[in-house]
Amino acid sequence: MPDCVRMVDASTVGVVIPTLNEAAELPNLLADLARVALPLDIVIADGGSSDRTPSIARDHGARVVSSPRGRGPQLNAGVAALATPWLCVVHADVRMPEGARLALCDAVAGGVEAAVWRLRIAAPERWARIMELGARLRDRVGGLPYGDQGLLVRRELFDGVGGYPAVPIMEDVALNRALARRCTIRRLDAPLVVSPRRWRREGPYRTWVRNTVLLTAYLLRVPPHRLARWYRPESR
Repeated sequence: MPDCVRMVDASTVGVVIPTLNEAAELPNLLADLARVALPLDIVIADGGSSDRTPSIARDHGARVVSSPRGRGPQLNAGVAALATPWLCVVHADVRMPEGARLALCDAVAGGVEAAVWRLRIAAPERWARIMELGARLRDRVGGLPYGDQGLLVRRELFDGVGGYPAVPIMEDVALNRALARRCTIRRLDAPLVVSPRRWRREGPYRTWVRNTVLLTAYLLRVPPHRLARWYRPESR
């Protein structure tokens, strides 16, 4: 049964999930979304998976659209397939627990313009808490939420800033900065829980240093196509 107990505005939320070989992670997220007490139109924006990702998505009632590989192009392709007043963008390797689902309901009911969740890493190690603290500081102090914090945004506002820019990296930061110039991005007091696979594969502190260097360079106006050369392709 859905776990959002109070009535909310029945506006449909369009959910966009970019994927590339996410057969192991996607079913968990889709199961979480099935418990959201709002009408959802879920679109999987697939970048050419060679595993069962598309068939799994369809089995769970989601639509699948194909796109050139790359998170920005995939996300824009997913949004283009939707005609909903709200958009929710989440990565395939996150879980949306009860608190996050309730926060989604409350945000739509409250008519926020844009919102992101807190980040929690599904790992017990100390490094995960350090990474979460760094994410909170980057977000709260610098106003720079990353894409793994999700995004809920009114479609009209998303279209008004031009959607995701056609860049190979930092598309989430660019969009959030554009949104922040138009409205206050609300920070929801609930976490999305992200898989630790990226940090464990590449090393948590190495990943943090690389991402910090990339973000700093981006803010110093280094072109995204140059930054993309420093970013491991499998991480995208």
